[in-house]
Amino acid sequence: MRLDFTLNNQTVSLDAPPDVSLLALLRDYLNLTGTKEGCAVGECGACSVLLDGRLVNSCLVLAPQVAGRTVVTIEGVRAGNGGPSDMQQNFIEYGAVQCGFCIPGMVLAGEALLATNLHPSRQEIRTALAGNLCRCTGYQQIVDAIEATARERLAKNQKEPVR
Repeated sequence: MRLDFTLNNQTVSLDAPPDVSLLALLRDYLNLTGTKEGCAVGECGACSVLLDGRLVNSCLVLAPQVAGRTVVTIEGVRAGNGGPSDMQQNFIEYGAVQCGFCIPGMVLAGEALLATNLHPSRQEIRTALAGNLCRCTGYQQIVDAIEATARERLAKNQKEPVR
C-alpha cells in the first residue's frame, strides 16, 4: 500500500503493508529508531509520537492511518541549529535522563502538553505524563524539566513583540 504523509517536516512516500503498525513503519521501514518498542500494547508510552499534534502510542496506530497526516518523532524535535531542543536540554540539565529508553516518549508528551498549555501546574504535567512509564528517574526530574521548559517558553513569549 502506498503511504504519503509528512514526517518531521518532510514529505514521505513509501510502500508498506496495510497491517504494519506506525511503530514498525518508523523503525523497520524508515530506520527511525528513536521511537522505542516497550510493551507493544499501548501501556508504556515508549513508542509515543505526535500525530497531527496529538500524543499517540505508535504501536496502536496502523500505518495506513497516517496517510495525509503529520507525524513527529523524537528525531523531529530539535533546536534550530540541529542540537537539542530547549525541552531536551532541560531533560539533560535536570537529570531527567538515565537509561534513556522512555525519554523520547516523555519529551513528546511534554511537547504535546506545552503546545496547548504554557503554564501547567505540576499536577497537569504529571497527568500529561500518565501514559508514559519510567523505571529509572522517579519522574520528579522529568516533571522539573518540563516545568522549567514551560517557564522559559512563557518568558520568551512574553518578551516577543505582538504583531
